[in-house]
Amino acid sequence: MKALTTEKRKEYAGPALRTFFNICQAWGLSNHQMQSLLGLSTESTFYNWKKNPAQVSLSNDVLERLSYIFGIYKALQILLPNPSIADSWINLASNHPLFNGKKPIDRMLSGQVADLYEVRRYLDAERGGW
Repeated sequence: MKALTTEKRKEYAGPALRTFFNICQAWGLSNHQMQSLLGLSTESTFYNWKKNPAQVSLSNDVLERLSYIFGIYKALQILLPNPSIADSWINLASNHPLFNGKKPIDRMLSGQVADLYEVRRYLDAERGGW
């Protein structure tokens, strides 16, 4: 996959971050959890992004993370058509081997992009997308 130009990454930042924050609000995530999903190590960067999403140029890593999160959200909305049930899924313990009795959000918060990918892949397979 070809990396996006700086201009494109800045163009996508505002809409992508607004969507991300809306999803996280629906999921009931804390600021610390949101920061972890974005892969950010500094709170000041996180709060700047939250306050001024259109003023940011996102890295390709962050855009990849956002893509997986958007895919997870969409898959849940398809699999569980009741929005409140779909939004609560990430906070429910699962016996599936991918989660090993833990909540999907625990896997997603590991800090690794690969874990976001695995959760998305699992949900896509559940809905017959893979």
